[in-house]
Amino acid sequence: MKLGFLSSIVPELSFEEVIDFAADNGFACVELACWPYGKAARRYAGVTHIDVANLDDEKVAYIKKYTEDRNVTISGIGYYPNPLSSDPEVREVSITHIKECIKGAEKLGVPVVNTFIGKNRTATPEKNWEEFMSVWPDIIAFAEKHKVKIGIENCPMYFRDEWPSGDNLACSPAFWRKMFDAIKSENFGLNYDPSHLVWQRMNYVKPILDFKEKMFHIHIKDAKFYQEKYDEVGMFAPPLDYHAPKLPGQGDINWSEVIAALNDIRYKGAVVIEVEDRAYEDTLQDRLDSILLSKAYMNQFVR
Repeated sequence: MKLGFLSSIVPELSFEEVIDFAADNGFACVELACWPYGKAARRYAGVTHIDVANLDDEKVAYIKKYTEDRNVTISGIGYYPNPLSSDPEVREVSITHIKECIKGAEKLGVPVVNTFIGKNRTATPEKNWEEFMSVWPDIIAFAEKHKVKIGIENCPMYFRDEWPSGDNLACSPAFWRKMFDAIKSENFGLNYDPSHLVWQRMNYVKPILDFKEKMFHIHIKDAKFYQEKYDEVGMFAPPLDYHAPKLPGQGDINWSEVIAALNDIRYKGAVVIEVEDRAYEDTLQDRLDSILLSKAYMNQFVR
């Protein structure tokens, strides 16, 4: 396995500074945030460490040489919008840029584009399935054509601005089975984050074994479930009212079990630290330190 981090937590850093930080601190890889240029309202969104929509041959050669010289690989292109949004403009921009990410990944030799399935918050589950089937077969076919894999992250996106419906259909094993059965492709898989199952009170190790062929990329983020808060607000409250994203080792996940399961399925890919812990976000240095603290903890299991 290759230990890395997701660059969206350090939007102030340039592409070169992200790669240098990774190299100087012994990381094997980085998942680079590649949103379209422009300000985004959501935390961790709108970060652009490679402008994939404007990659000419000179830029591609520069990026490849820079990463090779520093001995750091790009584990994946990260772009997490809502391609099933009820807003036609948001939907169109999302789908178009996912395809730009796919083309960029092909040019750069990056194996996977990580993203969300999306969700129409105004529609029924049945209508959402119809919309999924109207959008995603084409995206996966496009990825196949360009020899790039798609890793779907399993965050429900049930935060206050998306509550109570959420912005991502693909947040449960039941839906993964349904989508993989509908679109049978070796290029369609998961960017699996076990933390999102913690606060849903689900088994977060079993999916690694059940979906072993679909484990394309892994996010390392912990979660702390606060039972006393849950007892006050219940399951219908916004989830951040009763849980918090944490650095690995500071939440409820048994990382030894997670890594053991990944070893059991002979997973050899990227395991990428995703920092979303507000306790470590006051300054840039706090966030850089949080990446290094996470690395120190995960080095028990992954070098």
